[in-house]
Amino acid sequence: MTMANAPETAGGDLKARVQKVGGYLAAMVMPNIGAFIAWGLITALFIPTGWLPNKHFAELVDPTINVLLPVLIGYTGGRMVHGQRGAVVGAVATIGVVVGSGIPMFLGAMVMGPLAAAVVKQIDEFTARVTPPGFEMLVDNFTAGIVGAAGALLGIWGVGPVVRHATTAAGTGVEWMIHHHLLPLASVVIEPAKVLFLNNAVNHGVLGPLGVAEATRHGQSILFMLEANPGPGFGVLLAYLLFGPRALRPSVPAAMIIQFLGGIHEIYFPYVLMKPRLILATIAGGAAGITTFMIAGVGLIATPAPGSLFAFAAETPRGEWIGVFAGVITAWAVSFLVASLLLGFGAFAESRPTARHANQADRAAVGARS
Repeated sequence: MTMANAPETAGGDLKARVQKVGGYLAAMVMPNIGAFIAWGLITALFIPTGWLPNKHFAELVDPTINVLLPVLIGYTGGRMVHGQRGAVVGAVATIGVVVGSGIPMFLGAMVMGPLAAAVVKQIDEFTARVTPPGFEMLVDNFTAGIVGAAGALLGIWGVGPVVRHATTAAGTGVEWMIHHHLLPLASVVIEPAKVLFLNNAVNHGVLGPLGVAEATRHGQSILFMLEANPGPGFGVLLAYLLFGPRALRPSVPAAMIIQFLGGIHEIYFPYVLMKPRLILATIAGGAAGITTFMIAGVGLIATPAPGSLFAFAAETPRGEWIGVFAGVITAWAVSFLVASLLLGFGAFAESRPTARHANQADRAAVGARS
């Protein structure tokens, strides 16, 4: 019996570990969703292709996405590990990966924030035993400063290049699939890369230049739509709204508007990270959308930035809106169906297990009193 159950236990352990890692990554992002929404609103409103173009206000876009948001994530990750001291050290260390990279370094922040906080936590445990009375503040300040500075240097020298290589590898994989006419399979690389906040690097670093070259020859390119399609993310958010944990449902409608109409895809990444199995829904939706674009023979004339429904409409050649919108709708429909299935159509919502566990606890308490 024990041997028969062993594989199931191992699989359960692996699933639990993946769920734990995804939940931990999401926990670094979710407290900062308000900042993401603020950035999304500024971007959707004031960039040149936005609703109210304003060059002066649009200057907020790049510093926010490249500096503020990664530092906030590093700060939050550090705080989760070692309170306020960990938060400060994590933020300082995150600056290193921010400065050492030309892309939004969310993944680097998720590494450096908790790592620097864990180091200073270990040092604090040691210095608490050996520091003479009266020198605690001096030692604490200097240890935090040294660890933060060392983390920033490590971010520039080590973590930043590693993340850039990961980005390059993702782009190379997408490019290989394109050259081998396996476009729908590109979602297998694109969608996981997006959820790890490598979306801008894959889109503007790989798909954008290739799409420009193709559009120069043919007047349009399907490559502009591979990463920017808002359908897969919208489908996941819709499934969360109807069948996700009840505590999270009130936050979903605003995220849906920002993602689908504003084109800020980063808003749905934490929801996938909390339930890593939902990456299958985005892959299925992305592949379905690409297949529909291929069948319809449509493309865009330029990169839709940001990847919103409005940007898709603005970059669609005259007479091809039906094919383009069909691809977006197909993507969100497939993503919604798969995500709903993975969420058990509400059967796995947290409120029900919580109530069941509460009843079990009540019965146990009654038994203990008797």
